[in-house]
Amino acid sequence: MTRALTAAGLATIGVAYGFARYPLGLYLPEVRAEFGLSVGQAGALSSASYLSCLAALLAVGPLLDRFGPRCLVLASGVLAAVGIALVACAGTVLWLVTGTVLAGASSGLAWPACSAVVDAVVPARRVERVMAVIPNGTALAVLVAGPVALLVHGPAWRWAWWLFAAAALGVVLWNARLLPRSRGQRASGRPGRWLRCAPAVPLLATALLYGVCGAVYWLFAVPAVAEATGGSTGAPALFWTVLGAAGVLGTATGWLIARLGLRRTHTVLIAAFAVAAALLGLAPASLPAVLVSAALYGVTFMAISGLLAVWSYRVFPAHPAAALSAVLICMGVGTILGPSALGWIADRHGLAVALLLVAGLATATLALRPGRAHDTERAAPGAGPRPVTSATRTT
Repeated sequence: MTRALTAAGLATIGVAYGFARYPLGLYLPEVRAEFGLSVGQAGALSSASYLSCLAALLAVGPLLDRFGPRCLVLASGVLAAVGIALVACAGTVLWLVTGTVLAGASSGLAWPACSAVVDAVVPARRVERVMAVIPNGTALAVLVAGPVALLVHGPAWRWAWWLFAAAALGVVLWNARLLPRSRGQRASGRPGRWLRCAPAVPLLATALLYGVCGAVYWLFAVPAVAEATGGSTGAPALFWTVLGAAGVLGTATGWLIARLGLRRTHTVLIAAFAVAAALLGLAPASLPAVLVSAALYGVTFMAISGLLAVWSYRVFPAHPAAALSAVLICMGVGTILGPSALGWIADRHGLAVALLLVAGLATATLALRPGRAHDTERAAPGAGPRPVTSATRTT
């Protein structure tokens, strides 16, 4: 059951992030050309997607309380499928925005809901490993999206989005068959007084800055490469493919944390993230620099997601879903601020300047290391799943 849930979690996150949210950056040149969007307007469109994600994150605690994680996992997939389909058939900017907003909301529901399923069903000794693996569904989806962009680009870009919508629907059907029916999950709760403690400060601050940096890189990396290479479709698609392939290595995040601890893993991943952004800002026309940037970013972006999930679980083991929701809310705020603010800067000073600013912000995040008390793995409370309670009861 653990392996099946892990695979389903990977697919759910892959759809919600790799197909529903991030491909806007991959197809941004086509979308801008067809709808007449400036860089700043494209940034605002991305921010609208992240705003809907943030709204979903704010609602996910009460929704888990009432409906349970299974319902939210399925709702996430439905929102992704509908939103992607609307983008695929959009004839006006209004429909483009509507589809982007619905697709963005799916990612706000997906990760906390998957976390709640894992905490309720997976044996305690495996929870951290599974939570570190699941975010890498994004990398697998990006790895698929890159070759698709090589085959389907230019005026035919909408066909790629129809393919993504079909994949989202398939994952909904898979989850509907696999996941146990559940009642409300009262223990998920909402962020409360327990969140107001010193160990939460570096965790939430890292999530905020990570949201800013990651959103800008996802949105502007492909346009920067396309602009520097004279509009070639091959280089951006190759960049995206390498990013996704490298991201698969993020599945080793749990292994890395077990060997280096949270603090050293944080330092290694954030430093590599900063180098990736700097390379793309300094040499977007150099294919070796671009591919190294894609590889570094692919590994670190996925791995940092896993790092935050494990870090959150260690700081707040009694509130796994609500704590992760708080982390994702901070990330969501960053993803809204990042594209809008740095999109404005990119319009005036160029994409390279925006990416170098991202590298600077990532470097500043190095100071926000986990506390020593949470550096090593917690002893598992038992060999099996958590006892069935009103919070985790399934039928």
